[in-house]
Amino acid sequence: MTEQPNQEGKKIIVDEDWKSQVDAEREAAREQSEAKPEAKADRGDAEGEFPLPEPSLTFLFGGLYLQGMVALGLMPNPATNASEKNLRMARHTIDTLDMLRQKTEGNRTPQETQELDAILHELHLAFVTVESNG
Repeated sequence: MTEQPNQEGKKIIVDEDWKSQVDAEREAAREQSEAKPEAKADRGDAEGEFPLPEPSLTFLFGGLYLQGMVALGLMPNPATNASEKNLRMARHTIDTLDMLRQKTEGNRTPQETQELDAILHELHLAFVTVESNG
């Protein structure tokens, strides 16, 4: 704290500790915003944006499942809104999911394992059905 005389000759006591406290708070806020830049993007604050789900294995499995269904021609391609069969891409998607199953063995929750097994089973059956129907 410092003492400063004012125009009337009275002494005013100025507490300068608050300045260092404000600086420390600003620095902490800056570090926090730099440490988590994705948190801003995930809020979906901008017009037309929506919040993104938390990254997870379940979310990844679901995205690959949809990709496989589009490649099998069982769902329309969101870009063209047309059903397009691409068995090579479907096989690649199934193989990718199978690789993820092998690489994450012992690290998945029972729910994640159940969902992955169901997705792989459904995609395998759909692949055989689509392949046999030409």
